Amino acid sequence: MITLGVVLLIAGFLTGISILWTLGIVLLLVGLVLMVMGGTGRAVGGRRHYF
Repeated sequence: MITLGVVLLIAGFLTGISILWTLGIVLLLVGLVLMVMGGTGRAVGGRRHYF
């Protein structure tokens, strides 16, 4: 999710499409929150690990 957010940020910046920029920021933030919650040992969505 973090990677997709970064790709959308870059694509939105290069093409000038603001919706890609906005979606990239949202996905990046959600990915970071999930990563932090998973790293603290807190179960996210009923699962402790996603591998």
